[in-house]
Amino acid sequence: MIYTVTLNPSLDYIVELDQVSIGELNRTTNESKFPGGKGINVSQVLNNLDVNSTALGFVGGFTGKYIEEFLQSLAINTDFIKVSDDTRINIKIKSEVETEINAKGPKITKDNFIALKEQVKSLTNEDVLVLAGSIPSGMPKTTYEELGEICHQNGTSFIVDAEGELLWNVLPYKPFLIKPNQHELGELFKTVISSPKEAIPYAQELLKRGAQNVIVSLGANGAVFVNSEIILYSPGLNGDVKSTVGSGDSMVAGFIAAYQKTKSFEESFRYSVAAGSATAFSLGLCTKDKVENLVQQVKIECL
Repeated sequence: MIYTVTLNPSLDYIVELDQVSIGELNRTTNESKFPGGKGINVSQVLNNLDVNSTALGFVGGFTGKYIEEFLQSLAINTDFIKVSDDTRINIKIKSEVETEINAKGPKITKDNFIALKEQVKSLTNEDVLVLAGSIPSGMPKTTYEELGEICHQNGTSFIVDAEGELLWNVLPYKPFLIKPNQHELGELFKTVISSPKEAIPYAQELLKRGAQNVIVSLGANGAVFVNSEIILYSPGLNGDVKSTVGSGDSMVAGFIAAYQKTKSFEESFRYSVAAGSATAFSLGLCTKDKVENLVQQVKIECL
């Protein structure tokens, strides 16, 4: 089974207005709400690609209940740990310019974290755990390290899509896959990366530090895949980019979905690029049809 962890999920409330007038009454032209969080996005894309997963993490209050029921309505398994405070609401205002107001989220207690670790301890070498996104401010900075160490001890494959020290410090526990984008990779090594050729040596350094497979997304310049055996490059696909939100999560989900079926790194990378692009070319997360339509357009070069 594939498990995704979202430590600080959100109920994303999107409001659209023709114009925002500060200090005055404003009326929306359209509204929508849906669950937010990188791990939850991965579960939703996996579901769209006909792959089962179970969403883990912390939820609370009426907002947490909405997220849980929303995912269950899509036939996505959930096993969230209930917390006393409400899951946060993030407000996205779409007008002449887009404005976001993100809440800090509920307090996660020591007992809540222990409960999550017990869930992870129950996983086996036949399971996959996806750790994606930031951690709530009240949780220990070693959260990903502790979960990665448990996976390493269990023989559970785990995937990390996170930034900075969260990613850096988990490398000794040998994550199966990590997926920094070019900016995140540059920040790790205090440099600027603007091309596939520049990304490769830094991705190889992450391998030396423990990662088994690395995907570096390069925006319009495509992506590279690096492990100890192969280096692959995929140029960016041509299309109308509508939103990059969730594109990285879709790349992770696409890779997992294909690897579960093929065990081929090249095919998994191809599907990853197609899934990420399909989301970027959509308003919302990618569908299976859109991914399948793009897969054949993905070109892979072995470097």
